[in-house]
Amino acid sequence: MTAVVLCPPQYTVMNIRLLLPSLIAAASLALVPGVTAAQSLPRSTPEAQGISSESISAFVEAADKINTLHSFMIVRHGQVIAEGWWKPEAADKPHVLWSLSKSFNSTAVGLAIAEGELKLEDPVLKFFPNDAPTDASDNLKAMTVRDLLTMSCGHDTEPKIINNAPTVKQFLAHPVLHKPGTHFQYNTLGSYVLSAIVTKVTGQSSLEFLKPRLFEPLGIENPKWDTSPEGPSLGGYGLYLCTEDIAKFGQLYLQKGKWNGKQLIPEKWVEQATSKQVPNDQEGHSKIGIDWQQGYGFQFWRCTHNAFRGDGRAGQLCVVIPEKDAVIAITADSNSFQTEMNAIWDHLFPAFGADALPADAAGQAKLKQAVANLTAHPAKK
Repeated sequence: MTAVVLCPPQYTVMNIRLLLPSLIAAASLALVPGVTAAQSLPRSTPEAQGISSESISAFVEAADKINTLHSFMIVRHGQVIAEGWWKPEAADKPHVLWSLSKSFNSTAVGLAIAEGELKLEDPVLKFFPNDAPTDASDNLKAMTVRDLLTMSCGHDTEPKIINNAPTVKQFLAHPVLHKPGTHFQYNTLGSYVLSAIVTKVTGQSSLEFLKPRLFEPLGIENPKWDTSPEGPSLGGYGLYLCTEDIAKFGQLYLQKGKWNGKQLIPEKWVEQATSKQVPNDQEGHSKIGIDWQQGYGFQFWRCTHNAFRGDGRAGQLCVVIPEKDAVIAITADSNSFQTEMNAIWDHLFPAFGADALPADAAGQAKLKQAVANLTAHPAKK
């Protein structure tokens, strides 16, 4: 089942006229598989949150031309204003996040730092003395946790993970040709080492460590994260979540780490992780498009429009736009990253307004129908 689901906004003079249609929409919330009122984000109408249903319909039309998206969810002012799944995907079906997992793994590192388990400037070799090569180079000795987080550990090429079985020893054996901190090189094995560090200092996998600190407070049920033969979560990939889980994660970062009045992630970490720590406009990923040239934080990408995101292979996106108080979550099986981003910038970004709009029952009905007709159409191989 696919649907756009809505629920009442806060009671204000500005939007009281929208109350009746929102109440009707709220009643439909229980009809969406996997969505429960107790754990879901609140729902509202697009117009109540300052964007027209027509603009979202244009976004959906553009997104539907991509081979192929699996889902989208748009959050404005903390409320879901539109969502949809391309059949046979569904709201309660977990989706592989690929490298979007990195942003969750980074969060585990940040929380471990906040609890005094490690520091950004700790040398990587400090945690794995028995896995280090006997002839460790000066550059390897100088590599820190910060360098892993910023993908600037000093490798000239990305180490390849063999048989989906990453090891710390393999990472440490890879030549470190550049001074750490000076050369951006995308590095999934380095992200695994971050996960291994979390396990080393906490005695738990990143998944176990995050459950009471992140997943449970956000109402994310049954997260799954594949592990390596060594035991730690894969870190750089392998996490499975539902679309709304991704949206909640983005909303948490938009709210500077605060959720329901509680600071889950230190605000300082959120600012560091999502700000430009290193340039990345000369690396291979920069060829994807302009949104891959805006700098890199702690396992988060900077975007145009002063936004930031986590992303993963085949088009997984968690885009956070602070200037518009918006989050867009997308799952996909596509290699059209910049096309996905362009659909956001062309149809949603300019349409987000400061004030609520008049109710548009006809526009909402059109949007609902468009979403109900979505069917996955993978590219022919």
